[in-house]
Amino acid sequence: MSPERCFYVVGGEYADTSFSRIAEGQEIESHGPMSEREAHDLWRDLTGRTVDNAMVRYMVEERQATAPAYVIGGEYADTSFVRLAPGHALEVLGPFSPAEALVQWRAKTASTVDSCLHRYDVVSAAEFEAFTARVGS
Repeated sequence: MSPERCFYVVGGEYADTSFSRIAEGQEIESHGPMSEREAHDLWRDLTGRTVDNAMVRYMVEERQATAPAYVIGGEYADTSFVRLAPGHALEVLGPFSPAEALVQWRAKTASTVDSCLHRYDVVSAAEFEAFTARVGS
């Protein structure tokens, strides 16, 4: 991934086929940062798995790579990844450049690969507050 270019796959299930409002009870998914090739490969995979649902749409977005990014997550109570496990605090690493956040994310997920209750996400500074509010930390 070049330091000035990073890509995200963004989308999910929408309320209707105008794709202007996310479906009730759903959240916009944002996967990244990643290289352009990785983003298009993920987009192809996600759209292939959801091809039978006309309400699902994903797009590849190029974002400014200079905006700070964070790696956040930890051990969750269950695989819905909504509540942290009792006695565990949200781990926050960063801020990093998006490219460095991806390196840190890969290292963190590799160290917890054997635990289905650990999850880490890369979020922008703009997404940070919403993510921490959702997890309830």
